[in-house]
Amino acid sequence: MNDTRIHNMSGRVMAVLAFIALATVGMGYLQSPLPDEGTAAHIFQLSVVMAAVTGVLFVATADWRRPAQSVRPLIVPAVVVLAAFAALYYLEHFYYPAHYR
Repeated sequence: MNDTRIHNMSGRVMAVLAFIALATVGMGYLQSPLPDEGTAAHIFQLSVVMAAVTGVLFVATADWRRPAQSVRPLIVPAVVVLAAFAALYYLEHFYYPAHYR
């Protein structure tokens, strides 16, 4: 595979992993808190770590002669991961205490 194909594929994989992270946090709003972390928390953690590893591959195979075009596919996964962490923070600090005491 050439660098362009690896770069494009890693961008897609990173986006999918970001949406998996957001979906697992979203599932937390549908169930009561568990005494331990649970499977969804582990899926969230693994998807974030794998998105970071894929991000390194994405950056390593980028065409830095055109940085704006190379980095543009990072916008959606970055925003989705940020939204997942924000939703997780809200879930743990505000939603669970208000709904499950």
